[in-house]
Amino acid sequence: MMKRLTRLALLSVTVLASAPVWADGVVTVYSADGLHDGDNSWYQNQFDTFTKTTGIKVQYVEGGSGAIVERLSKERTNPQADVLVTVPPFIQRAAKEQLLAEFKPQSSEYIPGVHDRYSPLVNNYLTFIYNSKLLKAAPASWQDLLDSRFKNKLQYSTPGQAGDGTAVMLQAFHSLGGKDAGFDYLGKLQANNVGPSASTGKLTALVNKGELYVANGDLQMNLSQMARNPNVQIFWPADAKGERSALALPYTIGLVQNGPNSENGKKLINFLLDKPAQASVSALSWGLPVRSDVAPEDANFKAAKAALNGVKSWEPNWDDVATSLSADIARWHTVTDSE
Repeated sequence: MMKRLTRLALLSVTVLASAPVWADGVVTVYSADGLHDGDNSWYQNQFDTFTKTTGIKVQYVEGGSGAIVERLSKERTNPQADVLVTVPPFIQRAAKEQLLAEFKPQSSEYIPGVHDRYSPLVNNYLTFIYNSKLLKAAPASWQDLLDSRFKNKLQYSTPGQAGDGTAVMLQAFHSLGGKDAGFDYLGKLQANNVGPSASTGKLTALVNKGELYVANGDLQMNLSQMARNPNVQIFWPADAKGERSALALPYTIGLVQNGPNSENGKKLINFLLDKPAQASVSALSWGLPVRSDVAPEDANFKAAKAALNGVKSWEPNWDDVATSLSADIARWHTVTDSE
């Protein structure tokens, strides 16, 4: 996902390289990007409301899905954050490394998938995008993407660095029939791939301009970008049986172990998972609420649900994925001959 420019306002926004400032009236969030995009984003709206309600200012640190967990790991003996938001399998890695404290949010019974150390925050899915102006139709299948017309016109973000890029690798395993077949396919696809990219979000503009025909993304991010990138459309390639499927890739939230302001962290987690906050995530940021008792009626929510029509969502055993991730990333580098 793309690292974006941020600014200091009522919400104190901190770039990944700098250290947050400790204070009793502050809560520090390390987050993967996507929910802070644009004016009056869901994050901005909710953080401002949280500050007005509680008097606690939110200090926000944005980075890549894996990079922020790596930072937490390096800060283990001197934690700087109170709340972590990232995507699977990085949240599972953080839990396994005991970087997250045990904490179940209020109303957990309405949130499918709650774990002792983390909870889904916003539902989201892996997507692919194409330039609908230059291509008459979306590539129909995974095999279509191997066609020579996509040479140097296709790019996906790097597994291990970007959450969406890691999802592409996992989706290939699922759609191609296992790891061996998936790695074999990704090795062949490398003939068309422009090369590594640590950022998923920046690929959208390249597709819109026609520098790329095809790239990867995620539903929440791509839907929010399409108004500014009118040539971009979402698709999911079909497998050999004709099935189109999308890996569920929710934003997931957890309380940092021994954070400087853990009580404030608990308050923020509960606030973001309460009904009013969840009911607004689609209208403000195109995300899908995780609560089973929340069903928005806004146009963004309907558009997101419509986009998923005919697409089967699926989810791996994320604990197994986290366990084998380092070896899988190493194998990906070998089969794609990528540095």
